[in-house]
Amino acid sequence: MKFVRNNVYLHDGIKALKHLEDESLHLILSDIPYGIGAEEWDVLHNNTNSAYLGKSPAQEKAGAVFKKRGKPINGWSEADREIPKQYYEWCSLWAKDWLRILKPGGSAVVFAGRRFSHRCIAALEDVGFNLKDMLAWVRERAPHRAQRISLIYERRGDEYSAKKWSGWRVGNLKPSFEPILWFVKPYKIGGTLADNVLEHDIGAFNESALLEYSKKPENILKCGFLPNESGKHPTQKPIKLMQALIELTTIENQFVLDPFCGSGSTLIAAKKLNREFLGFDISEEYVNISKERLEEPCQQRLSLSSI
Repeated sequence: MKFVRNNVYLHDGIKALKHLEDESLHLILSDIPYGIGAEEWDVLHNNTNSAYLGKSPAQEKAGAVFKKRGKPINGWSEADREIPKQYYEWCSLWAKDWLRILKPGGSAVVFAGRRFSHRCIAALEDVGFNLKDMLAWVRERAPHRAQRISLIYERRGDEYSAKKWSGWRVGNLKPSFEPILWFVKPYKIGGTLADNVLEHDIGAFNESALLEYSKKPENILKCGFLPNESGKHPTQKPIKLMQALIELTTIENQFVLDPFCGSGSTLIAAKKLNREFLGFDISEEYVNISKERLEEPCQQRLSLSSI
């Protein structure tokens, strides 16, 4: 099966990899599913509990971004202890193909979530990737609904415990940053990175370009959404953020893939920067949103070519 570059396809982003040529890509940039049950597409384990993906009264009242109910960290059963391992196994399904289709020195930049990012790291390292760095995207706004544990005791009529545990909460700290995992495909053994750049035009990073998005060449990024940009996908990322990552790792006319492209922010960023791109998603709704966004006026338009 042939896919035409500079397009987005309604296709399984794991199965589609089998149709891409060896060492044909310069960058894979993707906000992959986190495996925490944000929506049905984010359930990557054996889910047998009927309460999972339901709605709690608090979620309905708050109108939260994530309207479904996931499992607590402790889980509801012994089988839930397998969820981190099953996330590793899911990442392993596509990691080897990612390595195969990238050019030596090419980057795989992944948003993987705080809970299971270590499992994603292990899966990619186990097939041969090197973990180059972990970046932090600092979010301008982040939902935070950690419940006061004293309220739980008050509802039980336990005034003593409510007073004793005043100021304590159930849940997590405010998620003000998201980790971005930066992997690279190893270059030729016995060669140097400088040699690889000359042979494949990839492998170094563009500090000058990064300084257009950040005051310092550091691994903390603070790119926010433009007006009217957000709201197209529950895990949407700013186009400006994706542009920073693309310019950090590639030059013009190089080829960028997003196999879990959602509403298409990676593809739009690639188009704006005169990179060739390809995207896949299993949701017809989000593929249509991606296509609509790609049809909007852009400073640069790319010619079509076949892989």
